[in-house]
Amino acid sequence: MNEAGAVPLSPEDKAILDLECESIVGHTCKIVVLGEGAPSVEELRTRIAERIHLTPELTRKLGGTDAEPMWVPDAAFDLAAHVRPSSLPPAPDREAELAEIATLFEERLDRDRPLWSIDVVPRPRALGGSVLVWRIHHALADGTTSMRFARLMLWDHEEGTPETRPATGGEDPDHRRRRSHLGGLIDREFAGSIHRSPFDGRVGGRRRIAVAEVSLPELHDAAKKLAEATLNDAVLAVVAGAMRRWAIHHGGSLGSVRVRVPVSLHHEGDEASNRDSFFSVRLPLHEADPVERLRIVNRETAVRKERHDAEALEETVGRLSEVSPRLAKIIGRIESSPREFAVSVSNVPGPRTPVSILGTPVEALHSIAEIGFRHGLRISVVSLADRLFFGFNADPDLVPELDAMAAGVEAEAAALVAAAG
Repeated sequence: MNEAGAVPLSPEDKAILDLECESIVGHTCKIVVLGEGAPSVEELRTRIAERIHLTPELTRKLGGTDAEPMWVPDAAFDLAAHVRPSSLPPAPDREAELAEIATLFEERLDRDRPLWSIDVVPRPRALGGSVLVWRIHHALADGTTSMRFARLMLWDHEEGTPETRPATGGEDPDHRRRRSHLGGLIDREFAGSIHRSPFDGRVGGRRRIAVAEVSLPELHDAAKKLAEATLNDAVLAVVAGAMRRWAIHHGGSLGSVRVRVPVSLHHEGDEASNRDSFFSVRLPLHEADPVERLRIVNRETAVRKERHDAEALEETVGRLSEVSPRLAKIIGRIESSPREFAVSVSNVPGPRTPVSILGTPVEALHSIAEIGFRHGLRISVVSLADRLFFGFNADPDLVPELDAMAAGVEAEAAALVAAAG
């Protein structure tokens, strides 16, 4: 198909699209909280209409054929169908508000239109303002791409573009050295676990959402002082502590939980929808001391960073796909097994400075990602200026009391900051 303006789906985009089924909706969600004076739906439409040309991906819908799917221009693109007032009444409190957002998250995006939608939800009267519930299909954009869309289409001003790791491939000068470590990579990534994940089960169609918020500079400085660790290490350590609290409350195992950490491979000027890989680490739920837990996580991630596991894994699987698509599919099934990892924990850099929309400051920015087959929990982290925002998404039948796990993140971050004095 050679339709003007058509763009073929990348293998990554198509694979993500194929994951959608009766119980998996396939999209991500950005929760943008605006305070008093928040713009109306009409004002938002006007803002987006002025800038939509900067994000042409958002005016393309699915087309082509099953054998050769394409993103094709939507000749009947109607912004009013994508930016709309919520049909839900204002929630009486924050908990009810998140329940309403979860209800919106469960809804599917219309495949006859570009795969995104912004619902404008009024906040509880005591809080004022509104919440933009921005759903965008993961086949159209990963976390890094979504932040680019927000910067170009929503924010009032151009803040510094978050840094991304340079893409690496065959031209990488470290290619030969990484290949020599392939045996270790396979051992680290595919050794699997004999233990059943605490979040493993048949995923249904219902969702529960919870959020948490911590100080970015305080957590960053505590990690550095306590263990010469990174902010990402601290994120994983506090998530481990929150899971430990949840497991103790629910009588679960306090062994190690294997988590998958997506790594962005986008580079400057890269317009790919999805460009990432991952590495896996074991979170020590058995460790009660938050500082020692941080040190363990730091040792785990240091090996994977030193060996460039994420880049090497992308390169290895890519070459397997070229040589043997059948073998690549087998590897894909192994990668997605709940015995390979229990939870995906992503961390995407957001705006480095405060941002606003039509003069109204963005008070909070949470990212919610969809769960997967036999993976009943997903955790996403995004930064905004000096805050880190955690978003939890779960099947409530598999992961009850999700709000307690989110509260555990804030408590564990406070414990690390206190330990650092």
